[in-house]
Amino acid sequence: MLQPTEPLSLESAATQETSFRELAHWAIGIVRRQLLVIALIGALGTSLGVFYVRIAPSTYTAESRIAIDPRRVQLFPKATFSEGQIDGPALDSETVLAQSEPVVLSVVNSLGLAKDPEFLKSPGVLGALLGFASHLFSLVKRTKPLSESEATKVAVTVLSKNLWVFRVGGSYNLSIQYRSANPERAVQIANAIVEAYMAKQLEVKYDPTKRATQWLEERIKELNEKQKVAERLVVDFKRNNNVVTADGRLMNEQLVADLNSQLSLTKQRVSEAKARVERIKAVIREVEMGRVDAGTVADTLTKQTGATLADTLNSTVATQLRTRYMELVNREASWSRKYGAKHAAVVQLRDQIREIEGSFLEELKRLGDTYLNTYEVVKLEEQDLEKRFDDAVSRSQPITQAQITLLDLESNAKNLRTMYDDFRQRYADSLQQQSFPIADASITARAALPLEKSGPKTALILVMAAAGGLGFGVAVGFLRELMDGSFYTKEQVERALQTPCIAVVPSLKSDNSYNGPTLMGNPKPMLSSDRGLGAGLNDQRTISRGPDICWAVLNSPFCRFAEGIRSIKLAVDLNRSAVNSKKVIGFISSLPHEGKSTIAASLALLMAQASARVILIDCDLRNPSLSRRLAPNADHGILEVTAGRTTLKNALWTDQSTNLTFLPAVTNNPRICSSDILSADATGKLFENLRSRYDYVLVDLTPLMPIVDARATTAFVDCYVCVIEWGRTTTDAVKHAFRDAHNISENMLGIVLNKADINRLRRYYPTGESYYRNKHYGQYGFTE
Repeated sequence: MLQPTEPLSLESAATQETSFRELAHWAIGIVRRQLLVIALIGALGTSLGVFYVRIAPSTYTAESRIAIDPRRVQLFPKATFSEGQIDGPALDSETVLAQSEPVVLSVVNSLGLAKDPEFLKSPGVLGALLGFASHLFSLVKRTKPLSESEATKVAVTVLSKNLWVFRVGGSYNLSIQYRSANPERAVQIANAIVEAYMAKQLEVKYDPTKRATQWLEERIKELNEKQKVAERLVVDFKRNNNVVTADGRLMNEQLVADLNSQLSLTKQRVSEAKARVERIKAVIREVEMGRVDAGTVADTLTKQTGATLADTLNSTVATQLRTRYMELVNREASWSRKYGAKHAAVVQLRDQIREIEGSFLEELKRLGDTYLNTYEVVKLEEQDLEKRFDDAVSRSQPITQAQITLLDLESNAKNLRTMYDDFRQRYADSLQQQSFPIADASITARAALPLEKSGPKTALILVMAAAGGLGFGVAVGFLRELMDGSFYTKEQVERALQTPCIAVVPSLKSDNSYNGPTLMGNPKPMLSSDRGLGAGLNDQRTISRGPDICWAVLNSPFCRFAEGIRSIKLAVDLNRSAVNSKKVIGFISSLPHEGKSTIAASLALLMAQASARVILIDCDLRNPSLSRRLAPNADHGILEVTAGRTTLKNALWTDQSTNLTFLPAVTNNPRICSSDILSADATGKLFENLRSRYDYVLVDLTPLMPIVDARATTAFVDCYVCVIEWGRTTTDAVKHAFRDAHNISENMLGIVLNKADINRLRRYYPTGESYYRNKHYGQYGFTE
C-alpha cells in the first residue's frame, strides 16, 4: 500500500535540517576547541601586518595617460603597410611595448638612473631587509662595487617592478603609472616613460617601412628587367613566325570566322527552300486529290508554307484566278437556289469553276518548279562554302599553335608590366610614409605631483593581515582537529567501535596531604566518611587506604568521578539481569596507563559499599600495579594459589569498611609464561570457585597491544570493560588492539572514557555549558 508523500517530504526536510544543524555544531565545536590556536595565529598575522606597515616605506604614484586612436588621419591612404582597426590584442601589444625593456632602458639611460642609489637596491620590504642585511655584511667585509652594465640591469629591474601599464576600462586609453618613494622622481619617470614609448612606437613604424622601401626598390629593378625581356620575346616571336594581325585578330582567323558566318546563313536558306518545296508539293497533292478547292488554296498555303509562299500566290495571275473563281462560286450558289442545281446555266457555271481550278493547279505546279530550282541553287552554294571553310580550317592549324604561344608571351609581358607599375606606386607611397611617419598614440594627460601617498594602505593591510591570520588559524585548527584521532565523546566511541560507551569518567588527581582526592583544579571535596583512613598500613592482609584516586567513590560520593563509576555499575547490573551467569568482569585497555586498574578498584569499592560480595583480582602478572597500591606488603597471591603453595583464604586481602576482598599478584621477576598461567586449568578452577562464592568477580588484566595475556582469559571471564584514556588514545590504536582479540571484542560489555577533562569536554557539545555546569545539578547533591 502506498504511503502518503507529505510525511516523507516532512521527514526529508527534518533530516536535512538536522544534518545542517549537526554540521554547524561540528564546525562551531572545532572553532571553540581550537580557539586558542586560531587566536594565536590570527594575532601573529595581525602582528606581521603591523610590522609590515611600520617598516614599509611610503610610496607615491604618478600617472600619465596616452590614447591609441584607431581613427587617426591617414596622410597617405595608399601606404605600403596600412594600419588596420585596433582591437583588444593590438592594445595588449601596445601595453607590452610601453613596459618593454627597450623603453625602460631608454628611460634609465636618459635620466641616469643607474647612478641613483634608489635604483641600486631591490624594492619593497624584502628589498629593505636585504639592503639592511647587506649593509651589516658590508661592515664586516667590503663588497665589490657594481659595474656599469650590472648597475644598469639592476636599475632596469627596479624600474620595471614599480611600473604599471594597463588599459583604462574598455577605452583606447592606456594608463602609465610609476611608484617611487620620491614624488618628484615618480612624476619625472612617468613622463619619461610616455616620451620613450612615443619614440619607440615611431621607431617600430619607421624600421619596417625603411626595410620595405629597400625591398621594393630591388624588386622594381628585377621586374623592369623581366618585363623588358618578356616584350622582346613577343616581338621576336611575331617576326620569326610571320604572324600578322588586323584589329587585334589574325587574318586566317578572320577568314575562318567570315566563312563560318556565311555557311550558317546559307544553311538557313537551304533549309527554308527545302521547306517551301515540300510544302508546295503537299498542297498540289491535296488539290489533285480534291481535298481542297481553289478558294482555300491560298489560305492553306499561308498556314503551311508561311508568308513568302502566300505572297507569291498573291501575284496578278493568282489574284485574277481567285477573283474569277470566287465570282463563279457565288453565282453558282445563287443560281442553284433560284433555278435549281440541274439548271443548264448552273451546270455551265460549274464547268467554268473546274476550268479555273485546273488553271490554278497549273500555276501551283509552275511555282513548285521555281522553288525546286531555287533549292538546288542554294544547295550548290552551301556545298561550295563548306569546301572553302574546310580548306581554311586545315590551313589555320599551324597558325593556331603559334597564336597560343603568342598569347602566353603577351600575357606574361602584360602581367609583368602590371606588377611593375603596382610596385612603382607602392614604392612612391613608401617613400612618402618613410619621410613623415605618424604615431598611433597621443598624450592625453601628463603626470602631475601626487598630493598623497599611495602606499602602504594601512587599514587595508591590517584587515587583510588579520583576515589572513584568522583564516590560516581556522585552517590549522581544522587540520589539527582532523589529524587528531583520539576519543572525546560517547558518540565518537560508538561510531568508531560499534560498541556502547557506558561511562565518561572525569580526571582526578590525588592529594598526599590528606587521605582523599580532589577534582582537578577545584577545592578539596567533603569526605563522606573518614573511617579506616590510615588503617591497614600495619594490619595483616588489610587493604591499604591512602591518597589513591579509587577511594574517591567513598570519600566524595557526589563528585562526577563517583557518578561515572555508578554508570559502570549500572551497566554491569543491567547486563547481569539479562544474563545471570555473567559475574566475572575483566578490565582491559589498549595501552598502559589508561586507568583500567583505578576504574576496576573504584567499581569494586562502590559495589562492596552497596553490601555486595565483591572480589577484586589483579591478573596483570607482568606489572601488578594494583597489588602495589592496595597490598604493598603481600608476599603471596594468585600465582601461589593456582600453584597450590598456599590456600585462597591465606592470599586474600580485605577492606574492613566495605568488606571488599582483594586477591593480589606477587611477582618478584617478570613472568615469561604469564599467558600459560592464566589459561591453565588451575586458574579456571579457581575462578569457578570464586564465581560461586561472590556476587561480582572483577579482574584487572593487562593491556591488549603490548601483551597477549588478556586473550588467554576468555575461558573464565564473562565480559570485558575496555578503558580508553580521554583525548590520548587514538582510534587506530584501539582498533588495532581489537583486531587481534576477536573473542574479547565479541564479549565486550562497553567502553569507558577515562580521565576526561570536564572543562574541555563541554567544547565538544553545542550546549556543553548546560550539560556539564547546570546549576540545577546541585539540587541532587553534585559537587564540583
